[in-house]
Parts: sequence; structure tokens; C-alpha cells
Amino acid sequence: MSEWKIDPDHTVAAFMVRHFMITLVRGQFNRVSGTIQFDPDKPSLGSVEVEIEAASLYTGIAKRDEHLHSPDFLDVEKFPLILFKSSRFEPVAVTHFKVPGALTIRGTTQPVILDVEYLGRVKSPFDEDISIGFSASTRLNRQDFGVNWNFDMENGGLVVGNDVFLNLEVEADLVG
Repeated sequence: MSEWKIDPDHTVAAFMVRHFMITLVRGQFNRVSGTIQFDPDKPSLGSVEVEIEAASLYTGIAKRDEHLHSPDFLDVEKFPLILFKSSRFEPVAVTHFKVPGALTIRGTTQPVILDVEYLGRVKSPFDEDISIGFSASTRLNRQDFGVNWNFDMENGGLVVGNDVFLNLEVEADLVG
């Protein structure tokens, strides 16, 4: 089993959520780190640990970012890290896996399943580094993690949707 270190310069955790129930607002976390234990010949023995710095959230709108950092949403002062930990990869196809694990947001841990595509292994043309890539996604209800701020709309909808769509684009480098 090989150990891989997530490359924070080439990895991003992005999210989408409905605003006024009519549009998807997008954002991302720019500081993601962690380790992956993975061998494409023995994927079921794999594991992953990811740390996301909550304060690295960026939507491009400073006022919105400040609100998302506040206790109404992520409360980044009190809960600086978002964590994901899994102890296995469940093969679905040769390069497709379900990765069940524990996701912690705002100090609340819930089970989630990442839908993961293994994108392959490459050697850098610039040095001797070997890297692998993954694309992972899931959908979660933000209220399951205590992120409850909202207001009702007159049409019966909500200001902010409860479903959050997460996507991780991961590049990781071989350790050792």
C-alpha cells in the first residue's frame, strides 16, 4: 500500500448551494491537505484523511464570505477545520469507488459516502515526483451539521437551500 500526500496547491474542495431556491451559488475551500493510502491493484485496502481549513472558504463576494465564516454558518473561529476520515474504498468499477467515512463540520460528525473516480497515476515531466488524481463528490444536508441559519421565502422556499453539493479535485504525491 502506497502513501500519498495531498498536494494543497493542486487540490480544491468546491461546493454549490441554492440561493432563493432559483440559483446555485458556488464557492470553494482553497486550503486542503491530508493523506491517502492507495494502491490501484488493491483499492479495497485504501483509506483517506482530509483536512479543510474552514477559513479558506471563498465565494468571490467578501460580504458573503464573512457571513459564511460567522457563527450563522461555519463559525470558523470556533471550528477551524472540516475533517473527513475513511478506512476503506469500495470498488464499483475499475476506476470508480464508494468511499464511506466520517465528515466533521462545526464539531458535528456524520457518516457520508463519497462517489470517487480514480483518475490515474503520472510522473511529473519536471522532476521525479509521482502523482495520482481523484475526483470525489457527495451531497449532504447542512442542517445535519448544525448549519441552520435560514429564512422562509413567501413562495414556501428558503433563502439558502439545505442540500449542499460537494466536489473535491485531488492531486496527491507519493511519499518517500
